[in-house]
Amino acid sequence: MTTLQVHTIETAPEASHALLEKSVKAYGGIPGLHGVLAGAPGLLEAYQTIHQLFVDSSFNNEELTVVWQTINVEHACHYCVPAHTGIANMMKVDPAITEALRNGEAMPNEKLQALHEMTLTIVRNRGHVSQEELDAFYAAGYGERQLLEIILGLSQKVISNYTNHIANTPVDAQFKKYACTADSKS
Repeated sequence: MTTLQVHTIETAPEASHALLEKSVKAYGGIPGLHGVLAGAPGLLEAYQTIHQLFVDSSFNNEELTVVWQTINVEHACHYCVPAHTGIANMMKVDPAITEALRNGEAMPNEKLQALHEMTLTIVRNRGHVSQEELDAFYAAGYGERQLLEIILGLSQKVISNYTNHIANTPVDAQFKKYACTADSKS
């Protein structure tokens, strides 16, 4: 049962109408998360803006998926883990990457593993990162830009994961097949 309203264009505050229309154009409908976020127009606008900024970052599709799913799994987001599994499939990301993230397994290469570990460190330690951890991240081929872009992705995921926890947002029909089972880690 949801605890927050999942809005349509008709039920949303007027300031959310154009934002929801943007969602319809982008996704062919209103994702449940966007419907919930529409209850606070500024939050929906912030989410859409941060999402686009993160997609336009220096990360490729595999790296975007590693950051998103690392955070989704760590936050145990019942909505975002299946949604980003489906999105990763649409982005042609190797399913082995998504499954490893969902199951707490190692990434298929050292560079993605370094990204996963740095993302976890930032999330778990609330941004406190040691010089040794930074050095390992940089040695894997990343730089300051990517370090800061993890924070951009985290900003997006805090909005979505926390909202979904509070709202108990129903998983969208197209992503239900990727839903987490009760005995899975994600």
